[in-house]
Parts: sequence; structure tokens; C-alpha cells
Amino acid sequence: MPATLNPRIATAFRRGLVIPACPLALTAERRWDERRQRALFRYYLAAGAGGLAVGVHTTQFAIREPRIGLFRSILELAAQVMNGIAGEWVRVAGVVGQTKQALAEAALVHSLGYDAALLNLSAMTDSSESELLDHCQRVAEIIPLFGFYLQPGLGGLVLPYSFWRRFAEIDNVAAIKVAPFNRYQTLDVIRAVAEAGRDDIALYTGNDDSIVLDLLTPYRFPVGGRLVERRIVGGLLGQWAVWTRRAVELLNDCHKLAAQGDSIRVEMLRRAVELTDVNAAVFDAANNFAGCIPGVHEILRRQGLFENTCCLDPKQTLSPGQADEIDRVYRGYPHLNDDEFVRTHLEEWQRG
Repeated sequence: MPATLNPRIATAFRRGLVIPACPLALTAERRWDERRQRALFRYYLAAGAGGLAVGVHTTQFAIREPRIGLFRSILELAAQVMNGIAGEWVRVAGVVGQTKQALAEAALVHSLGYDAALLNLSAMTDSSESELLDHCQRVAEIIPLFGFYLQPGLGGLVLPYSFWRRFAEIDNVAAIKVAPFNRYQTLDVIRAVAEAGRDDIALYTGNDDSIVLDLLTPYRFPVGGRLVERRIVGGLLGQWAVWTRRAVELLNDCHKLAAQGDSIRVEMLRRAVELTDVNAAVFDAANNFAGCIPGVHEILRRQGLFENTCCLDPKQTLSPGQADEIDRVYRGYPHLNDDEFVRTHLEEWQRG
């Protein structure tokens, strides 16, 4: 019998949340910095995030390698922090690999009390569509699924409409992160869910290049002689791993506009452009996202949450000119950062 989603967590998913894709804190020697990691988790929850996504791309897939062995440790620490702070936090854990590995990871994250598995299919490159769906179904028999359309630039597979239409028929799908950085492919996912009649599947943006427009757009499709509207209700984002307090404010503003049914204010369109410009710098779009994780680390370093920009792979660093680009967006959009909030609370987050 598959584990099913707690009804309160299901309601929270469908309401729409800010879920940061959590980075990994390291010392200059590339050892895990547990103190700073704990402070980072506390920051996200204090900023108003609805929970945490751990063991995902931003956390670095190499945490699973035996020589590093941090996958379980970081999951346990995140759960510990959420257990220690009052709130109905959602717990999402990344699950990767071919079927044997994915099933083992799903069993582990379920045993640690996680609500859903963000299922990354990148390792399934030689699989047919039917084999991919069988893989998803088997993981769903262990833990609810948070589907994931990862952009090909970061190793994701191109997944057609037919895949998502059949994926939406898996009973134990709780949500889908739509992150192909492609409008056509984004529409494939949303239309598939609408045509499957699954109004219980929460849609989340992972399109860091189009966050605001994703959240403001009513997606309408003719289904069975009537118009069916679906909305992307929240975000599970690497971009929301920084300046998270502002991300929460942004999502609240988008929810208010959606509820009112008003026309989109020009100010929100400006904010959409600003945030996309910020993401281009942080994620290193100019270099095909080579510096996306170090870029996130650099923002956290400037705020004092991280000591450095180190990744597990010493070759994974800021690209030439990327720091200058981050300087530029810092100067250009000061209203988008939450540096003052971090300064006020950093010391208390770093205690213990």
C-alpha cells in the first residue's frame, strides 16, 4: 500500500508555497559545515518558506557518492530543524538514479518522514516512455511523487506531452515542478494535468527565468467541451534559495492578484523582468548555467550565511565575469534582496 500524503500537507501543496531548493554549506576544505547548514535552514523557515527541498540539484548530486556520504546526513539535519520549529512544514527530498537506486532513496526519505520525492529522471537516458512511467509508478508505491521536468541544460530529459498525460494518471502524484525553461514544454505539462482531470495535483514553477509570469498566468484549455483553468500555485526553485523573504512576499502578491482576478499591473511585469535579470546573473545564463550553484552560494556568502562559494567539485566555480554580473543586479535591484532581514537574525540562526 503506497504511503499517501497527509491531508494537511496536500492542502498546503495546493495552496501554494515557497520551497527553496537547498544548497550545501561547505568549509574552505570542502567539508560539510553543519553549523552554517543549520543556520541556512532556519533562515528559510524564518523567511516564511513553506518547507524545504533537500538532496536536489542545488544540494549537489555528489552528496550521494560513497566517498562523500552526505545524503542521509543532510536529510536528517533538515528534518531535525523542521521538527524543532513550530509549523506545518512540507518536506521534499530529491530522488535520483536508475530504478534500483531510486527505490532505495525513496525508501530512505520515506523512513525519515519526508512527504514527497522530487523525482529526477536524468539517469534514465536510454529508457522508453513506458519504462520511464513504470519507474515513476514503482517509486510512487513507496512515497508520493513531486514530478520534475528538469531543463535539458542541467541534464534533464525532454519529456513529451504523452509522457506527462500518462504520468498524471499515477494516483500518488502530489505535485509537479515544471522546470524545462521552455514555454512549449511548460504548456505540455499543464495541459496534460488539465486534460487528465487532476485538480489535486499542485503545479509549481521551477522556471527560474519566468517565475512571476508563471505565477500570474491563468492556463486555460478546452477539455470535454468546457474550459478548464489551472494555475501554477508556488515555486520550488534554486532562485528562491536566496533572498527568500522577498520570494515569500512576491508569492503572496501573486496569490492576491489571482484571487481578485484583476488585470496584471505593469509593476508586476517590471518585477518579472527584474527577477529574470537577477536569475541570469545568479544562474550564469551567459555560460549555459555552468556557475548556477556557485552563483547561489555567492549571494549567501555576501549575506554571511555561507563562508565561501565552494562546491564538492573544485572545478565548479563562478564563471569569469559572473561576480561582476551579480554586483550589477545587486546595485540595480536593491529592493529584491533581503540582506537587512538576514543581518538582523543571522547570529540567532547560527547559535547551537
